[in-house]
Amino acid sequence: MTDVSDRVRELRLAAGLSQTALAGDSFSPSYISLIEAGRRVPTDAALEVLAARLDTTADFLRHGDTAPSEARARLEVDYAKLALIDGDAAQARDRLRALDLDVIAPAHHTEILLTLARAYEALGDLEASVAVLEPLLARLRKRGQHLDVAAVANELVASYLEAGDLHRSIDVGELVAGELEAAGLTGTDEHLRLASTVLWAYVERGDMLYATHRVAELVAQADAHGTPRGRGSVYWNAALVAEERRDFALAHTFTTRALALLGESSGGRDIPRLRLYYGWLLLRSDPPEPAEALRQLDRAGEQLTAVGSEVDLARVEVERSRAHLMLGDVEESERWARAAVDRLGGSPRLETAVAHLALGDALHASHREQDAASAYGWAADMLGMMSASRQSAAAWRELGDRFLTRGDTARAAAAFDRALSEAGFRHAVPSTVLNIIGAVGSD
Repeated sequence: MTDVSDRVRELRLAAGLSQTALAGDSFSPSYISLIEAGRRVPTDAALEVLAARLDTTADFLRHGDTAPSEARARLEVDYAKLALIDGDAAQARDRLRALDLDVIAPAHHTEILLTLARAYEALGDLEASVAVLEPLLARLRKRGQHLDVAAVANELVASYLEAGDLHRSIDVGELVAGELEAAGLTGTDEHLRLASTVLWAYVERGDMLYATHRVAELVAQADAHGTPRGRGSVYWNAALVAEERRDFALAHTFTTRALALLGESSGGRDIPRLRLYYGWLLLRSDPPEPAEALRQLDRAGEQLTAVGSEVDLARVEVERSRAHLMLGDVEESERWARAAVDRLGGSPRLETAVAHLALGDALHASHREQDAASAYGWAADMLGMMSASRQSAAAWRELGDRFLTRGDTARAAAAFDRALSEAGFRHAVPSTVLNIIGAVGSD
C-alpha cells in the first residue's frame, strides 16, 4: 500500500494538482488524503480514474516499474539501444514499434519515442523521425518538462537541418531555446547544445552576420557556465562559423578545443562526427592535409559504424574518396565514392548528389570522361529535385566548376545560374530589356 500511496502522491505533485483537483467529482479530497497516507486501498475502478487524471496507467500505480508492461518496455528499450550500438537500426525500430504505449506509463514514453526517432534517423528516414518527434515535443512542452523538451528539440532541429528544412529547424530551436532561457536554464548543457545546433542552421541559411554575433554570445556563456560537454558543443559550432568565414586557422583551433573537451565527457556520435568534420576541414585547408584527414576519417568511420547513421557513414566515404584523390590514388577514390553512392541509394538528398560529384571526380581523374559526365548528370538531376538552400547552392556551384573544367561551358553556365538562384539571387533585368539586348546582339 505504501508504494501505491507514494506513487499517487508523487505523480499528483509532479502534475501540479491539489488533492481536491485530483479528487474532482469522482472522490472526496479526504479519500485522496487517506490513499496517500496509506490508510485506504483504492479499488480497481478508482485506480483507473486516478491513472487517467495522473496521465499514467493503473498497472503503474499498482506495481510501479515492476509492472509486467513496464518491465517489458524497459527491456525492449535496452535491447533497442544495444541494437543501435551494434549498427542494427532496423531491429531497434521494429522492437520499439511493437510496444503498446497505451499500457506503458507516460514517464517512459519520452525515452521510447526518442530512441525510436534515433533509429529512424540512423536508417536515413528523416520524415519518420520528424513524425515521431513533433508530437512528442508538443506534449513535453505542454507539461513544462524543460530538460526533456531540450533533448527532443535538439534531435528535431538536427533532423530538419539534415533534411534541408532550415526555416523549420530555426523556428523550433529558437522557440525552445527561448523557453529554456525564461526558465532560468541559460548556459546549461541542454541550452548550449540546442543553441549550437540552431546556430548551424543559421550558417546553412547564409545568415553569417547573425551567426558570427550569436557564436560570440554562446562562447561567453559556455566559458562562464558550461560543463566540458556544453563548451565542446559551442566550440564545435564556433569552428563551423569560422570555416564559413574562410578563417581556417581559427576553425582548426576551435575544433581541437572541442575534441579535447568532448573527449572528457561525451559519448554517442559527438566525437566521431567531430572527427568527420575535422577531416573535412583538413581537406579544405590551404594547403590541404589529406594524410591527416584520412587518419581522422578512419577513426570517425570506425566509431560511426557502431553509433552513426547511414548518412554519417556516407559522408565519411565521400571525404575518404576526396582524400585519396588528392593523394593520387584514383582507384581507392572511386571505390569509396561508389560505396557512398550504393549506401545512399536513389533518395533525392544533398548527400546523394555530393556522392555522385565525388564519383565523377574519380572517374574524370581516370580519364573515363563519359562515365564522369554520367555521374555529374546524376548529381544535377538529384539537385534539381531538392528545395533551394545554401547547401544546394554550394553543390550547384561545385557542379558548375566541374563542367567548366571539362570544357562544357553551356552546362557550367546553367549550373552557376542555378547556384545564384538557390542562394537567393534572382534575375533582376526585366525580360523586355533582355529581349532588346538579344535583338541588338543578333543584328
